[in-house]
Amino acid sequence: MAIKFEIEETVGVLSENDKSWTKELNLISWNDRPAKYDIRDWAPEHEKMGKGVTLSLEELKALKKILNEMDI
Repeated sequence: MAIKFEIEETVGVLSENDKSWTKELNLISWNDRPAKYDIRDWAPEHEKMGKGVTLSLEELKALKKILNEMDI
C-alpha cells in the first residue's frame, strides 16, 4: 500500500545537501488525515523522501520553547 501525502504548506528549507536533497519543515496531510508539521529530507521535486519526524502543533510549540531556551 502506497503512502498518500499532500504538502499543504512549505514552511521552510533547513538545508540542502550536495545531491540537491533538502531538509524541510512542511505541513503535510498523510493518508487523508489532518495535517501535521513534518521535518524530513526530500529529493528534488519531492519524488522521494527520507525518514523524518511528524509533530502536532502542540509538539511544535513545545520544540520552539525548548529551542528558544537553549544557549546557542
